[in-house]
Amino acid sequence: MILETRQRRFMAEINVIPLVDVVLVLLVIFMVTAPMLYRGMDITLPKSASNTIKPEIRAVLTIEKDQRLYLDKDQVSVVQLERKLRLLKEEHADVSLYLRADRDVPYGVVVQVMDGVKKAGIEKLGMVTDPTGPERVTDPSSVRRKN
Repeated sequence: MILETRQRRFMAEINVIPLVDVVLVLLVIFMVTAPMLYRGMDITLPKSASNTIKPEIRAVLTIEKDQRLYLDKDQVSVVQLERKLRLLKEEHADVSLYLRADRDVPYGVVVQVMDGVKKAGIEKLGMVTDPTGPERVTDPSSVRRKN
């Protein structure tokens, strides 16, 4: 009698298909039940003749690299800028202005535009910037001068 010795091999791979099935079923369950979890209270709000919350009017003033000015999407000149901003201020007293200037625009031009905004009577002026990236402000003493 000859004895055969068989060696059993174990599968070293994980069967992922049942795991994916379970995860998809759980996902569907959570997608169906999540909207039902939050339920607001049913109340009847009182009526009011005056609206206490006023929508804020926002305008964007853009200075391009070649120093062209845009108020929202309309191109304006430096001469027209103050007049248009005054009209905007007369129509909407609480207007907010956001200034977007290319970083290569000379500082004097940006200051001149900001001065025109203040002369027009607009108090809310914000500067639009990109989030901090590879550019960093460096200590002037640590920068070597080129001779």
